[in-house]
Amino acid sequence: MKHARRSFVTLVLAVLGALVFLGGAAVIFYAALPPADRETVSSVVARQGVVLAMLGLLLVLSLGMLVELLLRRYVIAARALVDETDLILGPNPGRRVHPAGTPELRALARAVNRFAERHQELQNAVTTRIEGARADMEEEKNRLAALMSELTQGVVVCNTEGRILLYNSRAKHLLSEAPFSTTGGNGPEEATSSKADGPARSSPAGGLIGLGRSIFSVIDRDLILHGLQNLQHLLQAQEATLISQFVTTAPGNHLIRIQMAPVLDREQAITGYVLTLEDMTRAIEFGGRRDALLQSLMETTRSSLGSIRAAIENILEFPEMAAERRARFSTIIRDEAVTLSRRLDAGAVEFSEHVRTQWPLEDMRARDLIALIRRRIESAQAMGTRADDVDDSLWLKIDSYSVARALSYLASRLREECGVTEVGLRLERGERLAQLDMTWSGMNPRVETMQRWESEPVNLGGGTNPYSLREVAERHGGDVWHQMDASSGTAYVRVLLPVTEPVSGWDVRVVRESRPEYYDFDLFHQPGQTPQLDEVPLAQLSYTVFDTETTGLHPSEGDEIISIGAIRIVNGRLLQSEAFDQLVNPHRLISPTSIAITGITPDMLVGQPSIDIVLPQFHRFAEETVLVAHNAAFDMRFLQMKEEQTGVRFINPVLDTLLLSAVIHPNQEVHRLEMIAERLGVSLIGRHTALGDAILTGEAFLKMLPLLADKGIHTLRQAREAAEQTYYSRIAY
Repeated sequence: MKHARRSFVTLVLAVLGALVFLGGAAVIFYAALPPADRETVSSVVARQGVVLAMLGLLLVLSLGMLVELLLRRYVIAARALVDETDLILGPNPGRRVHPAGTPELRALARAVNRFAERHQELQNAVTTRIEGARADMEEEKNRLAALMSELTQGVVVCNTEGRILLYNSRAKHLLSEAPFSTTGGNGPEEATSSKADGPARSSPAGGLIGLGRSIFSVIDRDLILHGLQNLQHLLQAQEATLISQFVTTAPGNHLIRIQMAPVLDREQAITGYVLTLEDMTRAIEFGGRRDALLQSLMETTRSSLGSIRAAIENILEFPEMAAERRARFSTIIRDEAVTLSRRLDAGAVEFSEHVRTQWPLEDMRARDLIALIRRRIESAQAMGTRADDVDDSLWLKIDSYSVARALSYLASRLREECGVTEVGLRLERGERLAQLDMTWSGMNPRVETMQRWESEPVNLGGGTNPYSLREVAERHGGDVWHQMDASSGTAYVRVLLPVTEPVSGWDVRVVRESRPEYYDFDLFHQPGQTPQLDEVPLAQLSYTVFDTETTGLHPSEGDEIISIGAIRIVNGRLLQSEAFDQLVNPHRLISPTSIAITGITPDMLVGQPSIDIVLPQFHRFAEETVLVAHNAAFDMRFLQMKEEQTGVRFINPVLDTLLLSAVIHPNQEVHRLEMIAERLGVSLIGRHTALGDAILTGEAFLKMLPLLADKGIHTLRQAREAAEQTYYSRIAY
């Protein structure tokens, strides 16, 4: 748009100059003529004035078209060639220039393409060498990631300012009050460095854990400082073990035991610390119930043993006592012994219940469970196994260890008492629960025998577990029974187990249209923009890239947010595992246009939280970051309209990729998100879902940073000021 205005102004000036030149030449020519000739010219002009005016107008139009042609073939084509070359040298090396303009410019474009081919070949060769050099380091990082993801304890690494540099999924689970949806796996997120935007501030418990965030938002600042002081004291005392530990209450009222170890530099100065987190809630509750049970057993046992001891002492002290009295003492001994036995049995049952409450349930594929059971039976019982029928699409939520162990025990009883040498396993989806069957041919035990096997504790020679096959099924909310299949002549035991579904993402769709630009929100005078933050380099800032989907395009006319999606950028990395993705119930109709674009239908929003709940959660997710969006004023206007209703006000600085694109490529007339992505070499995947657009915007924004640096734009203030000078920043509706 800026280029178009310049071209128009240049064209107008060129035409005016031509007119002035021709007019001046005509006046000079007329003044130089003799008087008689001037009269002749005047009479001709008077008679042929219309024809001469038309010829003059035709001359002017021809001159204008000639000037425009020259502008397009020489000036505009040359500027476009510069922009395309910048893209090739910057974020999109695979892009090629389309030859246009004069033959010389077309030849230059072809030369640029040849240079680009060679440049890309050299770049690929360098990249290959770099990747080879990094192979060992990546292998070590992958080992660390695998180790961290498998740890049952949470791990968090922080710098001395309390900024999180690394964490694993277990730590995120323990320290998050309410989990947000994620797009990554279970491995750890890491950062080689994380520079704070300012002094870390303490905030109430219940914050979010993420790279670059403050650990003080989830763990009390005084506890961390106390631990650091203890570590400093141990370091000065030259203790061999540098560990400080304490117990605290985390969000969600978990009791967490924290061990803190220092990260030291070569001078033995503390440059950070490692926190290992262990959830003690169940252990403490279990310990309390166990202690209460032991105390109760001690008290009741002491009473019974006292009565038994008194009765025995009377019998021994008076051997000549009457038979009736001896019988009475014998009855006391028997009754107290029975009472004691019952109390011990009840205590054992209660202890068994406490143990069962510790069972973890995990997601597992059906074929993996069958493979685990087969390995256990074949190795422990020396029996043959086969997989008869397994639904590969089935996922279960189970304690795989207890299920495999219980079925292995049942197989051992079949081998020992019925002579069964092979069992079959099948697992398929039922009406409510999955049906896991163990089948066999040959002798079929009696119903009473099967019931006894199902109900007795599992004993496989390695110790008796305090649960049976039936208890395992009940613990999973299922059941177990034995049945004969008359059609095949085989018997089977069926165990019902709960079904689960793995978390799936949005359907991937590519949409080529973009919403119109609305600018009725002031992006450039946000209250959160401080002089200190303004001078921070763009590469060192933390960002929340977000997008909203709405019922329509007019927030002032009652349209509402129906989805918010966001993702964080820390240290120049888009953190796929730190995403916010939430549908919102707007409590109003959705326009057909919005449904067609977003794919969000009214039934998808039934039961979803309202904006009063979602917006404070998003506010916490985005705290202490710079907001980034495409056509940001549109999204910010919707957030602004909800300030009074929700009590949430967003004062974060805001950057708009639409305006930044106009800064980087002023000669491009289209700055829709999909066109920006295409220019920068970003894949168009998942458009018009809030999270999909946020990810696409984030990837485009990262590609823009080096292009901004090439134009001398390095800080937040410079980026905002450059954006404010663009044509798009002055559009208002």
